Amino acid sequence: MSDASGSAAPQSAPEEEGTCPIKSDFLPPNLRKHVDPQSPIPLRIMAAKTLVPLSPSDMIGALFMLTFDPDDGVRETAAKTAAELPDRILSTALRDEGTPPPVLGYFLDLLADTSVYAEMLILNASTPDDAVARVAARGSSRIAEIVAQNQLRLLRHEEIVRQLCHNPSASRALIDGVCDFAVRSGLMLLDLPQMNAARVRVFGPEALTKPPDPGPTADEIMREYRELADETAPPMEETKRLTLAQRIMKMSISEKIKLATIGNKEARGLLIRDTNKLVAIAVVRSPRITDGEVLMIAHNRAVLEDVLRVIYAKREWVKIYKVKLALVKNPKTPLAISMKFLATLRESEVKDLSRDRNIPSAIQLQAKKMMDKKDAPKRES
Repeated sequence: MSDASGSAAPQSAPEEEGTCPIKSDFLPPNLRKHVDPQSPIPLRIMAAKTLVPLSPSDMIGALFMLTFDPDDGVRETAAKTAAELPDRILSTALRDEGTPPPVLGYFLDLLADTSVYAEMLILNASTPDDAVARVAARGSSRIAEIVAQNQLRLLRHEEIVRQLCHNPSASRALIDGVCDFAVRSGLMLLDLPQMNAARVRVFGPEALTKPPDPGPTADEIMREYRELADETAPPMEETKRLTLAQRIMKMSISEKIKLATIGNKEARGLLIRDTNKLVAIAVVRSPRITDGEVLMIAHNRAVLEDVLRVIYAKREWVKIYKVKLALVKNPKTPLAISMKFLATLRESEVKDLSRDRNIPSAIQLQAKKMMDKKDAPKRES
């Protein structure tokens, strides 16, 4: 099983029935009228028929919103259009991590039986875990394999493991591999025979009568340290923080991943240091992480390369100038990525980098060459 640096966002929060779970702020301001329930119906019908100039990702987002429209005709038109979108739209939009997760979840349910699109959506880091779990129960053997390879999803959302075990298309070898990994990582799921069999394979026959101590769960930690649910909570006192760190050390990998997903900045700050890359990746994949935290992580020279890979692969984050600059300075960023970003920096930053001996020598040298090239016309005149 491969690692899961491209794992997806956690399941979407339940919404009131009939209420659209996203807002139109992802659309260009001048085009939001086409999904506004207060706008004239002909304007909304235009978007429902894809007659509005939108990017593929914005188009499927608009169609999703219109499936909640108060007008029956708009809803039906949007749903019909969504089901018949051409490949040139879907093949781009379904891969885009910037597409809102509820939209991706909707299209995964809609296109679950079309393997090529189901694969795109399962591999998209922003697709909700609960939607992947639904496909895991009934997907083809190929789909089951792709789901099984995403280790972070398996540990973050245990329902995926459960549904894979129920999938008649998943091979025995695949299920055994998933369950062995899940058991080693601390998942329990005592009601699943496949997991109990894995427990015996991993820990021996006595594991069924005397299972190893799983350590604290994420829910227990959240109850013990209630401030971990509050992003605005002040920093913990050092003594309490040390106690929390000791408790976290005793947690299983799967529970650390859950805590990284639901905990606040304090929890993420402790878990980003974990030596297990799945835990560290879960931190940077948390739906609650802020741009400020991402910047701090991009600066961190001790962070795992897999974590930096998640950051520089996310379009929204590398649009932040300070994040891009921090990645260039970080020696763990691959040279090709650093060089690419270096070419987009302001002249003042390139000049500073050309003199900075604390960055990789190749970056310093390239920055110096860029400055020399810039200054050459001045010297000749």
